[in-house]
Amino acid sequence: MARTENTSTPGVYQLDNGFWGYRYTLTVNGKKKDFKKTKDELGKPFKTAKAAFRARETAIVREKENRTQRPQMQRMTFAEVYQVYCEQGRNEKAYQTIRKQESLWNNHLAARFGKRFIDEIAVAEVNDYLAELYYTEGRAYRYVEGFLKMFYLIFGQSYSRNFLDVDTYNKLCVNKDVRIHMPKMKIDEDTDIVAYSREQVEMLDDYFSGTNAETAYLLGRCCGLRINECYGLKWESVDIKRGTIAIDRQMQYQDGLIKLVSLKTRNARRTIYMSDKLKAYLQELERRNREQAAGLAAQRTQNQTFITDIDGQKISSLELVNGLPNGKIQTVNCVSADFRRETKNF
Repeated sequence: MARTENTSTPGVYQLDNGFWGYRYTLTVNGKKKDFKKTKDELGKPFKTAKAAFRARETAIVREKENRTQRPQMQRMTFAEVYQVYCEQGRNEKAYQTIRKQESLWNNHLAARFGKRFIDEIAVAEVNDYLAELYYTEGRAYRYVEGFLKMFYLIFGQSYSRNFLDVDTYNKLCVNKDVRIHMPKMKIDEDTDIVAYSREQVEMLDDYFSGTNAETAYLLGRCCGLRINECYGLKWESVDIKRGTIAIDRQMQYQDGLIKLVSLKTRNARRTIYMSDKLKAYLQELERRNREQAAGLAAQRTQNQTFITDIDGQKISSLELVNGLPNGKIQTVNCVSADFRRETKNF
């Protein structure tokens, strides 16, 4: 909106709509910062130049008093804020989330932004960096979104821990007109969800039928379980009589070890009703396991693997639904390669 300066009242100007506004500049931490308002504290416009001038004088006095009483804000580098976050702010984060953050930090952000003071990083600089990742380096759009989330995380941590003032934070993360954002998506970017045709699903059914990965495949196909949930499923969570499966844990590799861990979110805990096909399959699988338990007892005892359960206790791999008849454990790697090989020509 255009404005007309009022030469008789410094710092006050008139808007095109006839109302008035004011502006002033203060030095904060050695830097000049501009402030401006076109409405009072109740959200009403200033009707006269005198009203705008009085509000300006009051705002300047109040701002100076606040800054005098406010403790000196500690300047922190990007790396220092990230270190504080790692030590104090992410105790509740999932293991895979922490791994992803560590990867982005160690491989990209540390070298580029680590030594920079958090309050000197400009919006345009972040946007240019995201555009460089996406357009110049050819990174996938969803991958670049991870960088944007990291910037929001670090700036948010800085603001919540009083390392960043409210105006800078609003400019970086809140004001939708200027805040950091993703680059414009390329026209040919492929983000569509792929759905298999009936013929392709039948091909997958035939391919996995009778294989060691059939159980995991059917759990995913019939119930929509994630692959980690398939291989983390215990027999005690399967109620064949009621036809339900309780999903409350998943299998993950952590520090090179196979573990059963919590689901990523609270809402991921759920109870699923089985289809008749899956119910019949699991019923038959359970019957075969009982028969094989006697005939292959020695092998199963020797081949079983003890892994850490969600409560920290050690359990036998024989308690998992996805296991080989001889007692050997199966993991997410057992189906991934097979599925990629079968679907690469779809």
